[in-house]
Amino acid sequence: MKAIATLRYMKGSAQKARLVADLVRGKPVNEAVAILRHTHKYAARDILKTLRSAVANAEQKEAQVDVDELVIRKITVDKGPQEKRVRPAPMGRAYRVLHRKSHLTIELADNPSAKS
Repeated sequence: MKAIATLRYMKGSAQKARLVADLVRGKPVNEAVAILRHTHKYAARDILKTLRSAVANAEQKEAQVDVDELVIRKITVDKGPQEKRVRPAPMGRAYRVLHRKSHLTIELADNPSAKS
């Protein structure tokens, strides 16, 4: 059984969000939640929120699912669109400011080693 949750247009660059995603890839859900709650990165908040959504999707899909057996099988952070803004600069010039966005996908699956 697998469950998927996606978050699109997440604030922040994909490169910075991938640093947090690498911490929890392949880990059990309970362990991943503990890691994300103690990670002091902006992206950890959105990844935790999406992880909880994926767990809720798994429970909705199959009523008898055991949350302790779920593992993060796949987590991807892709680059999203950039918002371009202008910041005033000295001598009548303007600097371009890019507000980067990213897309997050989390896929959960049953842990095959937990079933004996």
